[in-house]
Amino acid sequence: MALACEMCGKKPLYGNAISHAHNVTRRRWNPNLRRVKAVVKGARKHIRVCTSCIRSGRVQKAA
Repeated sequence: MALACEMCGKKPLYGNAISHAHNVTRRRWNPNLRRVKAVVKGARKHIRVCTSCIRSGRVQKAA
């Protein structure tokens, strides 16, 4: 299962973690995903979406 939002396609971003002594290691910023029951093409389905899609109303939650 990919770590990506099924609505907007948001994926992890990669970069460097830099310490006070300027030691550089790779790190990643993961999207804030939630598993919600939503209506997709008229059917109820569990999907993984980011919280920004939930807050913006792009996801129609199933009752």
